[in-house]
Amino acid sequence: MNLVQSISSLTVAKFGGTSVADFQAMLRCANIIKNDTNNRLVVVSASAGVTNYLVRLSQENVAVDEQKDIVENIRTIQVNITQHLAKDVASELNQEINSLLDELTQQALTQSLQFSRKTTDAILAFGEQLSSRVFTQVLQSINVAAEYFNVQQVMKTNSLYGKAVVDIKLLATQSAQLLVPKLHDKVIVTQGFIGQDSQGHTTTLGRGGSDYSAALLAEAINADNLSIWTDVEGIFTTDPRITDQARAIKEISFGEAAEMATFGAKILHPATLIPAMRCNIPVFVGSSKEPEKGGTQIKQKVDSNPTYRSIALRREQTLVTVKSPAMLHASGFLAKVFTVLAKHDLSVDLITTSEISVALTFDNPSGSTQSLITNAVVTELEQLCEVSVEHGLSLVAVIGNGLTSAKGIGQSIFQTINDINIRLICHGASANNICFLVAEADANSVVEKLHNSLFS
Repeated sequence: MNLVQSISSLTVAKFGGTSVADFQAMLRCANIIKNDTNNRLVVVSASAGVTNYLVRLSQENVAVDEQKDIVENIRTIQVNITQHLAKDVASELNQEINSLLDELTQQALTQSLQFSRKTTDAILAFGEQLSSRVFTQVLQSINVAAEYFNVQQVMKTNSLYGKAVVDIKLLATQSAQLLVPKLHDKVIVTQGFIGQDSQGHTTTLGRGGSDYSAALLAEAINADNLSIWTDVEGIFTTDPRITDQARAIKEISFGEAAEMATFGAKILHPATLIPAMRCNIPVFVGSSKEPEKGGTQIKQKVDSNPTYRSIALRREQTLVTVKSPAMLHASGFLAKVFTVLAKHDLSVDLITTSEISVALTFDNPSGSTQSLITNAVVTELEQLCEVSVEHGLSLVAVIGNGLTSAKGIGQSIFQTINDINIRLICHGASANNICFLVAEADANSVVEKLHNSLFS
């Protein structure tokens, strides 16, 4: 990586959908890049609203008239940005946009005739392809030497459409050859979320894919920092929409941030931190709307390690309890249960056990209209044991440090909410969290009470 050694502190900057939603938003982001010359690689999401349109367009049996309306709505979002650029620049950029949208129209027609996950990924990728081209021109409009770069040249994946796995070694090799040499002379703008398989087909990295892409690229080019720019002022002690007592956290360890991301803090996807932790790359999270307010630094070691750092909330949890007298003093029962779950590609979050029963929690994908625990899953499990399934639950996670060794933790937490029915408690596996399930209707109240008690 000798090519980047002369750059004092190489930073990868990632901007989310709201940060590139319109011209004024993009202009704010462009000035963030201009004001810090260490920002050399920029990763962007699709402009806010575009991905939702693309998700609809990627579904089965969408009428042609609706397809046309969606494409026109996407065109409007992009043209509302380009109209603020110089006429000749806007004209040329609009031609690129129209060409991409013509291609999108064809992909949508193909999907309506014969649905495939491969076409779904091709459709979903258009948002980032559009926003990255537009943002490049916005940067150039304020005299930043910027260049568009197709991330698919380096982000090679397998063909698991919808949640493709990146070839990290090939990413590093390709980046050293094709990407790193450009970083000296120009700010490079590229896409999050998307990749390409060995057959040249477009793939997507799934939930949190844009942030994860940025982290993978930071690792691949040996960056010194990763900045995640969003619409909130860093990471908070809890969701500010639940209590106005929530406050921004100035610094947090990788371990704490990973726990928060895993247990529901929306600001970061858990996968984002994995490459950063591997290479010890500090991560900054801040607001592109108000960059002057600073944000949260996530790093390996921090100056303070409080017992309580934050409270995370994850909704739409399912609790499955399996019960069988055959478990008593028997071996292999759990292995059989997990074999059934693995067959249906189900991932267990939390687990607690007694002599003859096991309680398991599952996280339903956000916005999913179907439960993960289908009738087929229950039927197979019932061949082994009694099964009960409960929905309408939320997972509350108290995040902190030394929670397995500090005295009075349980009393501090559960005495505060002694009027609430607790459905499951998981403690001891990690020194960084205590987790429990409550009814969805009680979730906000529980978080607010705990925050007032533990952080006041």
